[in-house]
Amino acid sequence: MNKAFTLLELVVVIIILGVLATLGLTQYGRMVERTRQAEAKTILGDIRKLAIAYRLENGTIAGFSYTNANIGTASDQLPLQGNCRSTHWFSYNTDYDYSEQKFWACAYRCTSGGKPHKPQAGRTTFA
Repeated sequence: MNKAFTLLELVVVIIILGVLATLGLTQYGRMVERTRQAEAKTILGDIRKLAIAYRLENGTIAGFSYTNANIGTASDQLPLQGNCRSTHWFSYNTDYDYSEQKFWACAYRCTSGGKPHKPQAGRTTFA
């Protein structure tokens, strides 16, 4: 009696491993993207805290800009919208809407350097 695997059994095992690997890579990609978006949302929360501190100190939020939030083109700053870097997956911007009297900060997905296009991470506003 021969105790070896048949060719059919080996092919079935290889097919099952291929399906499991494909599913695993897909889920891994989704997890990485959620992690990137969570980082951008955390940074938006930090910008919001800086804006609130600015409003408490100055009595108004109208003068708060991206420079107050350490957003700019220098290497030690968060990238400004439209100035993506290879070290960041999102760029950021802030503004004050005078008609609605609301501050907003937004994260925009960087697509330079072969990064895939994804929707923006989010936007934070407050009056």
